[in-house]
Amino acid sequence: MQVTSLLSQQEHEHKHDHDHGPECGCGHDHEHTPVRLWQTLVGLVFVINAFVVDWTFEKGLVVASVSAGIGAIILGFPIVMTAVKDLKRGVLSINELVAIAVLAAFASGDYKTAGLVAFFMLTGEIIETRTAEGARRSIESLIKLTPTKARRITGKGEEEVAAKDLAIGDVIRIRPGDNVAADGVIVNGHGSFNQATITGESLPVDKKAGDEVFAGTQNLTGVLEIKVSRAGQDTTLGKVRELILAAEKTKLPIMRLIDQYMGFYTPLVLVIGALVWAFTGDLKRVISVLVVSCPCAFILATPTAMVAALSAAARLGILIKNVGDIELAARINAFVFDKTGTLTTGKLAVSRLAPLGETKPAELLRLAGTAEKYSNHPVAKALAQLAVDAGVPLTEPQNFSETAGRGIKAEVDGKAVLVGRAQWLKDNGVADDFVKAVDLNETEGFSLLFVAANGKCIGWVGLQDQTRTEAREALAELKEAGVRRIAMVSGDRQPVAVRVAREIGCEEVVGDCLPQNKVDFVRATKVKGYRVAVVGDGVNDAPALAAGDIGIAMGAAGSEVAIHSATIALMNNDLRRLPFLIKLSRSTRAVINQNFLFGVLFIIVGLSAAAFGYINPIVAAILHNVGSLMVIFNSARLVRKGEELEHYQPAVEPVGPAGTQKTPATQLTPKLA
Repeated sequence: MQVTSLLSQQEHEHKHDHDHGPECGCGHDHEHTPVRLWQTLVGLVFVINAFVVDWTFEKGLVVASVSAGIGAIILGFPIVMTAVKDLKRGVLSINELVAIAVLAAFASGDYKTAGLVAFFMLTGEIIETRTAEGARRSIESLIKLTPTKARRITGKGEEEVAAKDLAIGDVIRIRPGDNVAADGVIVNGHGSFNQATITGESLPVDKKAGDEVFAGTQNLTGVLEIKVSRAGQDTTLGKVRELILAAEKTKLPIMRLIDQYMGFYTPLVLVIGALVWAFTGDLKRVISVLVVSCPCAFILATPTAMVAALSAAARLGILIKNVGDIELAARINAFVFDKTGTLTTGKLAVSRLAPLGETKPAELLRLAGTAEKYSNHPVAKALAQLAVDAGVPLTEPQNFSETAGRGIKAEVDGKAVLVGRAQWLKDNGVADDFVKAVDLNETEGFSLLFVAANGKCIGWVGLQDQTRTEAREALAELKEAGVRRIAMVSGDRQPVAVRVAREIGCEEVVGDCLPQNKVDFVRATKVKGYRVAVVGDGVNDAPALAAGDIGIAMGAAGSEVAIHSATIALMNNDLRRLPFLIKLSRSTRAVINQNFLFGVLFIIVGLSAAAFGYINPIVAAILHNVGSLMVIFNSARLVRKGEELEHYQPAVEPVGPAGTQKTPATQLTPKLA
């Protein structure tokens, strides 16, 4: 963007070359102005000194001219050199407009004007750079999240090594307050982790042995040992950073259109300047025309809004791979959801605990959970989790045995306990009248387990893949946002799909779908004129995700397949991110239109005022900066979008002599009555 190119990109460009060829005349693709703050201030001192000498000494004209000339050279040199480099590359950009204006003022002997015009143009670049860096800060901070050092455990003890030297299979120790140096699996210990940098969730997540942790997340409590599974740029954080930086280099169609026609803009302005000179003979008017016509506000209209939108999305764990998808999301009017792992948790959970006779619910859970304690079946894990949540202690089972796919036998407190399918209990001599007490339909996705003690059925447990708590709210918000069609397609049985759809308020549901059936459904929806977003877990929904106008992968943290299978990846499973994405994209489009309109009007009004002599070159330079800053500040409003989705995180206070820390529970504990 002429002299307003981002200084912060200079260092970045050593690593990432521009993708645009020399034929691109767009301001923000040309050579950057090598300006430094100290250089600007030194030049300003000489120009101010010229004014002071001129005002103070009647015969100080020569000294004032020399001082102003030196200041003009110091301030104008980087601008002129940048313009020369552009011309050497075969690019006719708006840098030349500023350079010609400064040289014209200098050639006319008006060194003060030349110096002040150059000063205000360079000052504008510095201010815009610092402001734009604020919008990028949340993105670039990802680079600094991974610690440079790690504590690697060896046979001799613990050694400190550079994080970049970690290899897959290494075991590292993470202490309270440490940032995790690499992706890995906890092999020893447990603690709470702040994963906001990856998933956008500010509430801490409790993790134990066997759970995965991500580089860049912070360990709040406990000392843990982690076995490295991914290191360096292969970590989830590394992939997130690469995708965000790649997204910043992509362009909206309107930006490509501006690039295409911007090469004609500079010659047009030069022609207008020549006409003003021909009709008025006033060089100051020509200089004003050249300065005020620099379309920085126009050029900044889209990139600043894009950076701010990407920043807001990244803060909430939404990865947008191409900025074009932000614009496209604003036009989405149909959503197609997968069921398992997307609208549901994908894990079995106890939904009903039904004791029979005089058995209490807590006793039923204790016997069933204890009997299943050493099983790796998802049912056993669901019972164990409910026991933990409800505060029901489990004891050690005796004589444990498991028949795969049918049930388990164990001795608990001297009682022979059976847990399994109805037929399993019947085969083991339990009377068959207990089935009559069941009031759930297994065809609707419920799994039933029956519990018997000493040959008598004491109750049953209903389990199901539970819907996400925020699913109904998220779908309602999508409808409020103007989404006309919401459908759920699932490979599960139709009765199961219908039950889930009823719970979340989804009116259209299709079950018994193979992957190709999902693709056909999406294509049929698009044929009807809908703009379709497909939402899945990214593991087995890749064909359907690719078939939609936008593919959104849920819960992509740690899943390379999920990150790469969709155009947009949600690093967590919070469905409320979807209506936020739609609102963000629409706000971004509105801000771009506002910026674009302002930029066009600014140039038209400014050119007219300069041509008719209403503004001088110095005022033109000031107005140029004011216009650019108004666009930047308007775009910066997008950075704060989505703050309502960031939960307050209470302070974590150490408890006990060991300095262990306690965090608030993030889940409600089921009541047993």
